[in-house]
Amino acid sequence: MTRLPHFVRMVEVGPRDGLQNEKTIVPTAVKIALVERLADAGLSVVEAGSFVSPKWVPQMGDSAEVFAGLTRKPGVRYAALTPNLKGLEGALAAKADEVAVFGAASESFSQKNINCSIAESLDRFAPVMAQAKAAGVPVRGYVSCVLGCPYEGNIAPAAVAEVAARLFAMGCYEISLGDTIGTGTPAKAQAMIAAVAERVPVDKIAVHFHDTYGQALANLYAALELGVAVVDSSVAGLGGCPYAKGASGNVASEDVLYMLNGLGIETGVDLDRLIAAGAFISDAIGRPTASKVARARGCA
Repeated sequence: MTRLPHFVRMVEVGPRDGLQNEKTIVPTAVKIALVERLADAGLSVVEAGSFVSPKWVPQMGDSAEVFAGLTRKPGVRYAALTPNLKGLEGALAAKADEVAVFGAASESFSQKNINCSIAESLDRFAPVMAQAKAAGVPVRGYVSCVLGCPYEGNIAPAAVAEVAARLFAMGCYEISLGDTIGTGTPAKAQAMIAAVAERVPVDKIAVHFHDTYGQALANLYAALELGVAVVDSSVAGLGGCPYAKGASGNVASEDVLYMLNGLGIETGVDLDRLIAAGAFISDAIGRPTASKVARARGCA
């Protein structure tokens, strides 16, 4: 039998990647309460906001206020997405514990998402990396469209590995591989991860799967089989992508945790508290939870 990790670090992206696609602005106080509930559930990394232009992502326009209003829990890292130097400066001013930059394995998606080529996007990150290092703030790297692109279709594993390797060489402490449109299947996921692992150590790889085609948990298990032990997820299955039409939310944190519990894998996260956090935000935005576990537990 394949040896699975004994411990998996769950990275909660709901407050940022989950809420950024909501059309109705979520009140700052609700965002703060959500982040605090997630931390209280035992999640050690919570992506609390994004320092991007409010013109492009208006939902994240209050990220500075969210960070300022948090009652921070010891041992929890509060992270922020930072696409450029201006975003990094905002994150540093807000005292984010870590920041993230994001590239894509697809040229078309890179142009649609951040209006530049893959090479140009990586060049833009160089000063961000330098300033973050000078400030002593760790940087995480995201790679989008690792298992498919809404404009180009299939993406070669070698293309993913190249972008991941570049981000790692630039100083990103961890590379999160994102199936942005959720079209991946376990065999494709393993082939992609194997290609990346030839250039980035497995213990520096995370996975970030959307559940558009209902394959996210299967893909996560396939990643665990290869030794990946960091999983991004979004409470209540919140999310989508404004630049990937039809993409549904990230895999629900509650469903990931239920699977990991069933495998005997430690996470340090409490399922009941996590379900409660999902119920809170689902009620706040007036939408049923996308978590099957929460629904089975009676949360509509």
